[in-house]
Amino acid sequence: MPITDFLLPASAQIPSNRQRLFLRYFTAILIDLVVLNFFVEHSEYVAVDSFTISLFVALVLQILLKLTLALEHRVAAFFNARQGSFARFMRVFAAWLLLFGSKFVILEVLAFVFSDSLRFSGPLDGLVTLIGVIITMILAEEAVVQFYRRLA
Repeated sequence: MPITDFLLPASAQIPSNRQRLFLRYFTAILIDLVVLNFFVEHSEYVAVDSFTISLFVALVLQILLKLTLALEHRVAAFFNARQGSFARFMRVFAAWLLLFGSKFVILEVLAFVFSDSLRFSGPLDGLVTLIGVIITMILAEEAVVQFYRRLA
């Protein structure tokens, strides 16, 4: 076998949808891990006891955020199937309520799962800090996706 064959990738097959999905979530969790640890290092309002805990926090956050978005899409589809201005209002209101209200649920789940190993403090008992971390995570994920798409 020539040395150049050794340097080539093991497979040039097009990835399956399951492989793409795995890579998407794997990348998102790593991005969330970086963002969370950036806040741990540069903010007095976020504290995590260890890197291992922050890895699990990133995983749990990714799961909770995807569940929130899936629920929001189902509620939106319900109201989009109806006619009238009240249905449009309810679609927007329900989306806002779910996306904002879910942060309370996420904060409680994190507090329950990680107890004293993870602390969000600051305004509104850490809720504002959590929202800032989540928004930063979403923006960072979107920035990476946009960069990736421009590579084509």
